Amino acid sequence: MPALERFIPADRAVERISRCVFGLFLFGVGIALLIDAELGAAPWDVFHTGVSELTGIGVGNVIVLTGVALLLLWIPLREQPGLGTILNALLIGVFVDLTSPFLPDTDLLVARSVMMIAGIVLIGIGSGFYIGAGLGPGPRDGLMTGLAKRSFGSRRVSIGAARTFVEISVLLIGIALGGAVGIGTAAFTFGIGPLVQIFLPPLTMAPPSPTRAAPALRR
Repeated sequence: MPALERFIPADRAVERISRCVFGLFLFGVGIALLIDAELGAAPWDVFHTGVSELTGIGVGNVIVLTGVALLLLWIPLREQPGLGTILNALLIGVFVDLTSPFLPDTDLLVARSVMMIAGIVLIGIGSGFYIGAGLGPGPRDGLMTGLAKRSFGSRRVSIGAARTFVEISVLLIGIALGGAVGIGTAAFTFGIGPLVQIFLPPLTMAPPSPTRAAPALRR
């Protein structure tokens, strides 16, 4: 049943789900560190912190609400979510809110710089775990790939152009709302790609082998 296996994989399901959740936990801790360092957040988190400032809703809840809203946008874009997509939308914000109270409150620039760097590295490692689990893209990634599949007039949008458009749009909206922008925003923007490139290959689970897939086909 292909539709069911998209949410509950037949191949090493427990390991895939565990690695996905652990990756999302690291991702959430990384976001919390980056925000609490107060040196600037990632583009999407500039938006999240801006909405939080405007509405008074906690950042973690804003992340969850944004993820759910983006999943609704998948419907007209005809994107297919996986279990990892749903977990991404629901858990990262929860992990941010659970982690933030335990982070140190300091004005020391050195300590804040360490928090910023640690946050970016943890997001890179977390991305490797949850993407490498093979349970589906995150809501924000699906929005970009969905836009890239659409034709606007006689032209199709590349994934690179879609990603750039979305990232710049949410960043500008976040800045307008008073989101946390700074050197950390630039460090994340230029650093996260190389970090994911480093961590994703060793953390990616091998695809199902014919011998592992066979039992699932017999059920």
